[in-house]
Amino acid sequence: MGIGEVKRAVFLDRDGVLNHASVDARGTPHPPDTLEELRIYPEAPECLEALRQAGFALIVVTNQPDVARGTQTRAMVDAINRRLESLMPLDDVLVCDHDGRDHCDCRKPKPGMLTGAAAKHGIDLAASYMIGDRYKDIEAGQRAGCEVSIWIDHGNTGERAPEPPFERAASLREATNWILAREAAARPAEAK
Repeated sequence: MGIGEVKRAVFLDRDGVLNHASVDARGTPHPPDTLEELRIYPEAPECLEALRQAGFALIVVTNQPDVARGTQTRAMVDAINRRLESLMPLDDVLVCDHDGRDHCDCRKPKPGMLTGAAAKHGIDLAASYMIGDRYKDIEAGQRAGCEVSIWIDHGNTGERAPEPPFERAASLREATNWILAREAAARPAEAK
C-alpha cells in the first residue's frame, strides 16, 4: 500500500456465508458441531481470493454463543476456524463466544468485533463492507459505519430481515460480484 492509501476490509460472518449452516425445524440456522460437519461453500475460496486481489483485508466476525451455553467447546470453534484459515486467504478470525445474557460489546449486532478489528489492523470502516446472512450481521456493519452491508438471503423462515439500508444477495458469489462491480465503477477513469 502506498502513502495515503486507505486500508479496507470485507468483514464476513462465518456460518451461512463461508460454510453451510444447518437449519432447524423452526427455520433457524446453526453452526456445524464438528469438523466432519463443516461444509464450505465451493465458491468461498475463489470469492475471497478475488476480494483479496481487489485489495481488501478479509476478516471473519462470528458469534458462537453455544460455547457460553455449554453445547460447544471453544476448542472445536477454534478448530473449525483454523480449517477455514487453511483453505481461504483470511487475515483474521474474531469470535464472540458469549450469550446474549452476557451483555458483552462483541456480540453482533453490537459492532465491537468490527471496531476492534479496525483498530487492530488499521482499517477504515467507512471504506469497508460487511457480508452476513442474519440481521445481526447487517446491523453490526451498519453500527460500525461500514460503507455497505450485504445480506445473503437464504430464505430462512426463522430469521427476520435486517433493517435498511443494505444490499441483498443470494450467495457469497453474488455479494462478491456486487462489491467488485461497485469498486470498478468507482475507480477513476485513468486507472481503468
